[in-house]
Amino acid sequence: MTGMTLPDTHWFDDEGRRLLALVGRAVHPDGGFGYLDDASELDPSRPVATWITSRMTHVAALGALHGSGEAQDLVDVGVRALTGPLRDAEHGGWFSDTSRPDLKEAYAHAFVVLAAASATGAGHPDGQALLDEALAVLDQRFWDEQAGMSVDEWDAAWTRLDDYRGVNANMHTVEALLAAADVTGDAGLRERAARITERVVHGFAREHDWRLPEHFDTGWRPILDYNVDEPGHPFRPYGVTIGHLLEWSRLALAVRTAQGDAAADWLLPDAISLYDAGVQRGWAVDGADGFVYTTDFHDRPVVRERMHWVLAEATATAAVLHRATGEQRYLDDGARWWDYARTHLIDPTDGSWVHELGPDNQPSATVWPGRPDIYHAYQASVLPLLPDAASFVGAARPRW
Repeated sequence: MTGMTLPDTHWFDDEGRRLLALVGRAVHPDGGFGYLDDASELDPSRPVATWITSRMTHVAALGALHGSGEAQDLVDVGVRALTGPLRDAEHGGWFSDTSRPDLKEAYAHAFVVLAAASATGAGHPDGQALLDEALAVLDQRFWDEQAGMSVDEWDAAWTRLDDYRGVNANMHTVEALLAAADVTGDAGLRERAARITERVVHGFAREHDWRLPEHFDTGWRPILDYNVDEPGHPFRPYGVTIGHLLEWSRLALAVRTAQGDAAADWLLPDAISLYDAGVQRGWAVDGADGFVYTTDFHDRPVVRERMHWVLAEATATAAVLHRATGEQRYLDDGARWWDYARTHLIDPTDGSWVHELGPDNQPSATVWPGRPDIYHAYQASVLPLLPDAASFVGAARPRW
């Protein structure tokens, strides 16, 4: 650890502002935000995706709360896309992207809720109406009350529900519900987030010794060999996704914060166990620094590429665990992760982060070509500037 120290608050502030400047580059002429390439320029060959537009809108809203007038204008770009071309005016809900009017995904809809909550928190005049609609769709179409989880994928007309069930969409649903609860004050949204977290973290992850299964059938039975022939899938990879262990750890702590004195006593120890599993089974396990993308259920690396978002989640989770426990080891980990980010990921020429590195820590494009958006990197950069809260907008809105 010699020579590794956490950056100071001025550095984090500068890094957040550098990343925020990239949102304007992503504005698409057809509305919303598009996919950025390796030079952090708009890739016009790719359709406008709801998840990218929503995540960029969320980032812009946080930037607006940080005092950026340009970011406030960019919130409007996102809101207009989510109330316009990306919204299904006939059947309700949101298309996966402008090239897929046949698909409705819980993953994308969770990000619409997040974007709407953050836009509302930033004072956009249409934010609340968008949030109300997005929460209604999430409730009516994706929420399975009996399972206490969200289902995953519908056709456009809501007539056919796919048999697949997954925890990735549920993870981002937890994030979105906590943000919406912070904006609206609706305790029921917090409790729904807590139900999902309990089943995934205190159930699935704990039952598998913190090797969290990602893929399930309709009865929420794990399918451990799902995508074994496509292990590097960007959204549904085979095996254990190391970054999700870290992200669920942070979200468990967010639920703990949201519930205050009523929080379950398992939330902190489970968050620590998930974090420890992610670090011990994911960091430098193949002999080089960096978190591998996935392992199998015997902790053997499968996809050895290093994703920027995993490192970003590691920094954020280490920070909130330090706040929760006061333990020095999390500060030491954070210093290590940020040293790695500054050495290998952060591009000083344009402010973006390299999205993927190979096992040799050189730029790669096996899973994530380009630099699609800045959501993970931006959140990691601004989290040290914000007080402890259940959501980013909840932390930023009254204080920044």
